[in-house]
Amino acid sequence: MTEFNAQNQKLFRESDNQLIIGASQGIGLALVKYGLINSSACVIAASRQASRSDALLNLRAQYPDRLILVDLDITDEQSVMRYANSLGDQCLRLVVNTTGILHREPQGIWPEKRIEDLEAQSFEALMRVNAWGNALLLKALLPFMDRAAPCWWGVLSARVGSIEDNKMGGWYSYRASKAALNQIIKTASIECQRRYPNLTLAVLHPGTTDTQLSKPFQKNVPPEKLFTPDFVADRLMSVLMGLAPIDSGGFFAWDGQPIPY
Repeated sequence: MTEFNAQNQKLFRESDNQLIIGASQGIGLALVKYGLINSSACVIAASRQASRSDALLNLRAQYPDRLILVDLDITDEQSVMRYANSLGDQCLRLVVNTTGILHREPQGIWPEKRIEDLEAQSFEALMRVNAWGNALLLKALLPFMDRAAPCWWGVLSARVGSIEDNKMGGWYSYRASKAALNQIIKTASIECQRRYPNLTLAVLHPGTTDTQLSKPFQKNVPPEKLFTPDFVADRLMSVLMGLAPIDSGGFFAWDGQPIPY
């Protein structure tokens, strides 16, 4: 792995279409800003209510010719296929999916401390968003990845999805859903060696980022370990764009260090 080498920097700056999913807040929104500022690409910002996001609408006012907003629900196969069918003959150079769920208090979704806390409905919700949605995206959008030039596909996972790194237990649904996501990307990377040899797929761990997802769990995080979304966006792009097809299927932290599956 190299760190955003000169060739990849040029490819990124001059790339065609960059698709950021989960783009209305947090790391996804920061990645949209990163692409608009650091490249000449058309950035496609997708989320369930992208067209109603004040943050994205404000950005579109600044970049009317380069920012496209797409309402996309990754857990709804029809929604995913509608978007895929709208692409026509377009190619994607970069896809990053930041969508994820850890807790939803109004729905009673919260990380389990004990096996007795496990609830089927919550487990299913996390699997749908964190794992199944990523599989639907791959199924629908892989045919639109640029076959003639290097391209990248990144997904946000979490270190707690590592089976080998699990030393504390708990968080059954979240750990399992992220482990499933990791397996989906690893398996797709093997298939893509044959079908999309210029494509690099990677699982990325952003570290503890100051977003709604981590907000209830920040109390014991040292200030220097709690990252801003802008910092994480910069680091993740540096890591992802430093990867080559030989690295495809790997699991990497925000600082570029590999994480065992």
